[in-house]
Amino acid sequence: MSSENVQGDGGAEGAPPEQLALIRESVRDAKVPRAKPRTWRGAALAKELPVARVLVDKGVLHLDRYFDYAVPEELDAEAQPGVRVRVRFGAGRHRVRDGRREGGGLIDGFLVERRAESDYSGPLAALAQVVSPEPVLSPELLGLARAVADRYAGSLADVLQLAVPPRSARAEQRPSPPPLPPPAVPDAGSWARYEHGSAFVGSLASGGTPRAVWNALPGPEWSEELARAVAATLASGRGALVVVPDGRSAARVDAALTALLGEGRHALLTADAGPEKRYGQWLAVRRGSVRAVVGTRAAMFAPVQNLGLVAIWDDGDDSHSEQHAPQPHARDVLLLRAALDSCGFLLGGWSSTVEAAQLVENGWARPLVAGREQVRRAAPLVRTVGDGDLARDEAARAARLPSLAWQAVRDGLKHGPVLVQVPRRGYVPSMACDRCRAPARCRHCSGPLEAQDAGLLRCGWCGREEGAWHCPECGGFRLRAQVVGARRTAEELGRAFPAVPVRTSGREHVLDTVPGTPALVVSTPGAEPVAEGGYAAALLLDGWAMLGRPDLRAGEDALRRWIGACALVRPQGDGGTVVVVAEPTLRPVQALVRWDPVGHAVRELAERAELAFPPVSRMAAVSGTAQAVAEFLGTVELPPDAEVLGPVPMQVTLPGRPRRAGAPPPGEHWERALVRVPPGSGAALTSALKAAQAARMARGSGEAVRVRIDPPDIG
Repeated sequence: MSSENVQGDGGAEGAPPEQLALIRESVRDAKVPRAKPRTWRGAALAKELPVARVLVDKGVLHLDRYFDYAVPEELDAEAQPGVRVRVRFGAGRHRVRDGRREGGGLIDGFLVERRAESDYSGPLAALAQVVSPEPVLSPELLGLARAVADRYAGSLADVLQLAVPPRSARAEQRPSPPPLPPPAVPDAGSWARYEHGSAFVGSLASGGTPRAVWNALPGPEWSEELARAVAATLASGRGALVVVPDGRSAARVDAALTALLGEGRHALLTADAGPEKRYGQWLAVRRGSVRAVVGTRAAMFAPVQNLGLVAIWDDGDDSHSEQHAPQPHARDVLLLRAALDSCGFLLGGWSSTVEAAQLVENGWARPLVAGREQVRRAAPLVRTVGDGDLARDEAARAARLPSLAWQAVRDGLKHGPVLVQVPRRGYVPSMACDRCRAPARCRHCSGPLEAQDAGLLRCGWCGREEGAWHCPECGGFRLRAQVVGARRTAEELGRAFPAVPVRTSGREHVLDTVPGTPALVVSTPGAEPVAEGGYAAALLLDGWAMLGRPDLRAGEDALRRWIGACALVRPQGDGGTVVVVAEPTLRPVQALVRWDPVGHAVRELAERAELAFPPVSRMAAVSGTAQAVAEFLGTVELPPDAEVLGPVPMQVTLPGRPRRAGAPPPGEHWERALVRVPPGSGAALTSALKAAQAARMARGSGEAVRVRIDPPDIG
């Protein structure tokens, strides 16, 4: 081995001086890695409007305002209102060189405005970079975002994160197609079934701004009717926006619009499209190439130009409530858009929420309903099985279904598929002792024991298997199903009807459509597939599980889910039959039998008004640890007419269990207080809560306090 090799193995430390000099020279001559955006020290400023007002993407309430930055001359052309920029944020006053404030970390933001002078008297930092010259934040979108932030006591930056999708450079480089001319005015079509349906479509086509709450007739025509409303709006030279709860509904409206208007006139904005494709569609809407948008809740902020109609379908669905701060609801955002843009508004669904009934009650919107004779022709026959019927029914005590349900299944399978709605997913989500009915609990964590497909027992909380269970109350060893899930129901029906195929649709696998041939379709609520030609019959099982939830909206939500399933069944004249296993004297069951969701919503609204419950009153939920909630309520300056309910302990989220929206972190003990104000004081309430939360963040208080306006689940 040579001496050169020995020195080479030793590295630079053993190298002679001439080699060290060569190494240093090569390092100096090497290409320097690209540095962060410059501070523009000493650079000339733009000759006109040298100040840029920027909204920084911090998302904290005490920084929910605009900040001024200097515009270097080199960025003058690209630094236009609405573009994405990067700025340095967090530098102190003492870090000033050559008249520029320096330091701080790089952060994204939006350039809101160019100004000749700044309100800030000290030196300004310079814009670090214009990320893209594409203007993505229009004044209309900025105004809407500010209104939503004020409505929900949130920050403008958080709302813009929901409103403006992440950037895709390749999507920005592709040009959008030229806009198509307005289509011809469509005829009313199936809108003629409603008392004022034709007039509604005609008003949109003539440039009017009608506002309606639409109680749709059962059947698949709702997507075509939405498409005709959009087409009438486009015919007047204006844009339209439709928000639906899920991708399956969006696909149906998309297909209806394509069949009615052809390709290229509307954009589909859903998460299934992927970031690049979705951003490309969003840009086409922003540039004016497309005037109509159909999408899920993220599309509620779509920048449709010259907006003429905003529409929402099934506003009671949980999917319309955004889970990210400040958690706006799509219905309220579209109401704000209708007010800000002075456009038409359409709230539709097979059922009716209390909020929809309130819009009609106060005269803001007009009802769009069909006559009772038309409703009877379109709806299926609904029959009930109550507790008294079950007690007298021998088959109901020995099997999963009562005799009336078995008969409906047998008759329905002669003519087509039969839908079975089960409110619980899984196999047997809840077990109990066969002798004393005591709930079966895990020996390790006291969690509920669930039966698996293989017959094993497993804890629903810790996941441990239980092979030798016995009842601690009576010593029994036999178990019975306390709640039967969708998979167990499908298994029992498969044994009862061995020659009929059984399909399941639920959280793990949701079916979109099923053929019109005889089959049993077992589904959880909201996952019901559409059958070709409609279902011949439907069974709505375990109604007590939906009506017995400790929630203010339990009855309204149960009726909405039942009607959603019944709307997929053939009309009564074609043999369509529905059997609901629930006490027939209950109000939601009676509303289903009469097919009167509007009457149910009106009565619910009257009771809410008497008890001062939402939506008649405005309400906010304040949650956190007991000390943090008490401190927050002690510092906030609430309106004089505000009423504080609580605080009360919240249910503890156990480790390993799914965490609901608004629930405390696993293992933490939180409390929640409800703050209620009468109509007219909602803006004062949100302003007070936002100011108190901003002051708390500015002080750097350790324990978090969560504030949510109009929480959907208040118990």
